[in-house]
Amino acid sequence: MDSYEDEDVKRAGGTSSGPPPEHTPGPSDQPGSPPDALSVSQPPGEVRPQPGPGHQREPAPTGGIAALSLPYQVAAAVSLAIIGVLACVHLAMVFLHVAPSNTVTKQYGKAVDGWVYPEFEQNWKLFAPNPLQQNVAVQARAEVTSPDGGRKRTDWIDLTGEDGEAIRGNLLPSHVQQNELRRGWDFYVNSHDNENRANGLRGQLSESYIRRIVMLRLEGHDLGGPVERIQLRSSTRSVKAPEWSKEKTDTRPAFRALPWWTVTIADLPGGARNGRTEAGK
Repeated sequence: MDSYEDEDVKRAGGTSSGPPPEHTPGPSDQPGSPPDALSVSQPPGEVRPQPGPGHQREPAPTGGIAALSLPYQVAAAVSLAIIGVLACVHLAMVFLHVAPSNTVTKQYGKAVDGWVYPEFEQNWKLFAPNPLQQNVAVQARAEVTSPDGGRKRTDWIDLTGEDGEAIRGNLLPSHVQQNELRRGWDFYVNSHDNENRANGLRGQLSESYIRRIVMLRLEGHDLGGPVERIQLRSSTRSVKAPEWSKEKTDTRPAFRALPWWTVTIADLPGGARNGRTEAGK
């Protein structure tokens, strides 16, 4: 007769001290068949629920955002939303910049220009009606004070050529590198007459702007002393006609020289010290 203690063990699913129950052979006992996972991994006394005949295991995500954890999914979704909004804003700003004058551009023109310039400027001179057919190079020379107190003039320095060398081979050149000097020179030419007389306030502003650009560029040259005066000139050369064209083009350079300018402290932008703390008045 079993004791009460043995009865409790049996109810709990445990094993008694008697012989184990007889094993009934199943399909997994056939030669070459894999062992029954339940019989191998299931501990004694534990019964696992078996999936029904219509149950299918849900496949795990293999890639993309769905494979990330929830916090990373949220971060990725927010990042994509921000990028999408910025792309829409950028397209809208560029569209307003190139569109004809309208109510929106009249009210928010400064905001549009602040977004577009200088990196996203759109230049349509390539298409119509008269595309550029000339190469314009801006050159500068300086009059410097030598260590012995005398003055000497430097040779002409091709600033446009230096910009070209900096851009050549650069996969992502900046619009500032490409256009700062060129646009500054265009600004000056379009606001002065052929006698280099300024057309109002814009002419004075363009002159101050081009001086500061030149002084900033000359800061990278060893001129042998502080710059006292500077002179600029442009070298304009027409683009040669293609081989199949019968057009005759004069490719000799034409120069336009500006008068000498005395350098003042107002002509020194940030980063240009001109070899001393102050420039001569």
